[in-house]
Amino acid sequence: MNKKKQLAKNTLIIFLGKVCTQLISFFLLPLYTSYLATKEYGLVDLIQTYVTLLVPIITLELEMSIFRYLIDSRNKEKETNVLMSNNFYLLGISLTLFSILFIIVTSFVTIPFRWLILVDIIVCVLSGNFLQVARGFGKTVDYSISCILTGLTTVVSNIILICYFHMGAEGMIISMALANFICSFYLFVRLKMWKGVKYKEVDHKIIKDMYKYSIPLIPNGISWWIVNVSDRTIITYVLQAGANGLYAISNKFPTIISSLTGIFNLSWSESAALHINSPDRDQFFSDIFNTVMKLFTSLGVGMLACMPFVFPILIHSSYNEAYLYIPFLVLGTVFNVAICLYSQIYLAKKLSKQVATTAVLGAIINIVINLLFIHKIGLYAAAVSTTISYFVMMLYRHIDIKKYVKIDIEKGLIGKTIGIYALTIFLYYQKNIYLHLVGLIIVCIYAFISNLDFLKSTYRTMIGKVKKHS
Repeated sequence: MNKKKQLAKNTLIIFLGKVCTQLISFFLLPLYTSYLATKEYGLVDLIQTYVTLLVPIITLELEMSIFRYLIDSRNKEKETNVLMSNNFYLLGISLTLFSILFIIVTSFVTIPFRWLILVDIIVCVLSGNFLQVARGFGKTVDYSISCILTGLTTVVSNIILICYFHMGAEGMIISMALANFICSFYLFVRLKMWKGVKYKEVDHKIIKDMYKYSIPLIPNGISWWIVNVSDRTIITYVLQAGANGLYAISNKFPTIISSLTGIFNLSWSESAALHINSPDRDQFFSDIFNTVMKLFTSLGVGMLACMPFVFPILIHSSYNEAYLYIPFLVLGTVFNVAICLYSQIYLAKKLSKQVATTAVLGAIINIVINLLFIHKIGLYAAAVSTTISYFVMMLYRHIDIKKYVKIDIEKGLIGKTIGIYALTIFLYYQKNIYLHLVGLIIVCIYAFISNLDFLKSTYRTMIGKVKKHS
């Protein structure tokens, strides 16, 4: 199948599944902001932040390694069985050691919802690993179904536990753990992961090779955590949990873009790995880069143009301050789209160390700006530090990636992007409904013109399929 069509097909399949779980928190915002105080919501957000940090450390990024190596062993049953045997062996050791350490540490340090958090971390590790295994097998449909189950479980359990049983923060944590358990259980059974798994297949050379690939991704994962959510730790420490609740709500809207980026990235990582040595590689990667950046730039300004109308409907008035920080976070998220595109090129060439280097740079910038300015400008420091960190990382990777792949940016794309964002952000802060309407119209026209080639291509493809089946 044509490389672009295969990428589009995989993206669509994954999107249909991931949208249920990645965007579900957005649609649950009215519930959260109505039933939870800012302090309570801030606490849960902080807990989930640390769970996100711990998962890649516990596994030494094993899930990324198993995905990459399973791609190379597709249709080779013996190699696949060996990889899966080593995967389960390493998972078992990692979770056992972590659980023991967690119990010891929490015996001396008071942590709210101690046992729930341990269960949540364990099932997060399993679901993260099994999802990557599904991708490595090329089972994108099963991957998507598991995500749909996760989303449905999250919705139902949140409504029951928060609305009817009034369990608040505890209910949210239980819902997250239950959703990840359902995801793990479905994939384990559906893909029959136990088949061919044998202890005698454990090979220390393979383990060494897998960790040689994955371990350099650990500082990258930690650095991404710092860039993304160290803000929350500093905010909670300096400005208290209530302020973190406001900031968490501000982040929910840019998270839509991040989620869609992550969805595309899942299929892009596979395509990049499969075609990294193709003769037309540079042209293919350049086309994808320009198309994706135009789409996500339009999505970003579109979100900002809609926000004056959407925010009052979805968010309770006690969280109104969160509106102020959204533009900075959206802009940073769009920078992150480019970063992710470059990341998968590095990983396709198995250059995981280069990924870590730039992520560490971004993390340092983020922390320094936060610490210098959070006492002076409050939550603006967290939002601006994230934007600047992403910008520096994007610029660095754009320059460095030229050593390996030549990415040609479409002429005029940078200038048009700067112009439309400057205008949209200016109108965003105006307190005039008519100016907001003008901004929305301008953004719609920009998005249509900017993505016209993509829309034409999509239209021709759809018409071709209709004629083919008629």
